[in-house]
Amino acid sequence: MDRARYLLSQPNDDAPSADGRRRRGQDSRARIVQAMLDLVREGYVSPSAEQVAGRAEVGLRTVFRHFKDLESLYREMSAVIEAELMSLADTPFKAADWRGRVLELVERRGWAYERVAPFKRASDVHRHQSTALDLHNAKLVAASREILRRELPAALAADRDLFEAIDLLLSFDAWRRLRQDQALEPAATTEVLQAMISALLDRVAGA
Repeated sequence: MDRARYLLSQPNDDAPSADGRRRRGQDSRARIVQAMLDLVREGYVSPSAEQVAGRAEVGLRTVFRHFKDLESLYREMSAVIEAELMSLADTPFKAADWRGRVLELVERRGWAYERVAPFKRASDVHRHQSTALDLHNAKLVAASREILRRELPAALAADRDLFEAIDLLLSFDAWRRLRQDQALEPAATTEVLQAMISALLDRVAGA
C-alpha cells in the first residue's frame, strides 16, 4: 500500500480533542462578548475585565486569552452593534417620495437610537482612548450622512447649510438631548425633529 495513502487513512486520536478545545474556545469567546453587551445594556459604561469574566462565568485569564486587552473586546462589541444598525439601513422605506423618506429617517433612527443608547453612551466615554471605538463611530457617521445624501435631491444635498442642519437633527446627539435632557418621550421626540426638518425644507422651497 502506498505509504502516503496509508498515513492519511489512519485515525487521528488528537482530532476529537482538538475539535473539542476549538469549540470550547469559540463558546467562551461568544459568552465573553455577550457578557460585555449585557453589562453595557444594563448601564455599566465601563465594565471591568473582572465583571465580564464573572458574567460570562469564565476565568479572568480566559478573558485575556481571547482578548489581549479591552480594546479588542470593544472592537467585537462594535461589530455586533454595527451589524444591527446596518440591517436597518437595508430595510425598504415606506414613503414613496424623497421628502417622506427624509422624515421617515427620524423614525427609523429613533428606533435604532433607543436600542443602542446604552452602547453609544459607553462608546462616548471611552472613545477618546479607544482607536476601535473612534473608527467605529466615524464609520457610522459617514454611513448615516451618505444615506441622507442619497435620499435628498441633488440640489438640496449640495446645499451645505441645509445638509449639515438636517444631518445634525438626525444625529444621536439631537435624539439624546431631547430624550434625556428635555425628558421627551420617543413619539414626541420624533414629532419635534420632523417638525424642525420640515420647517427647513419649507424654508428652502419658499426661497
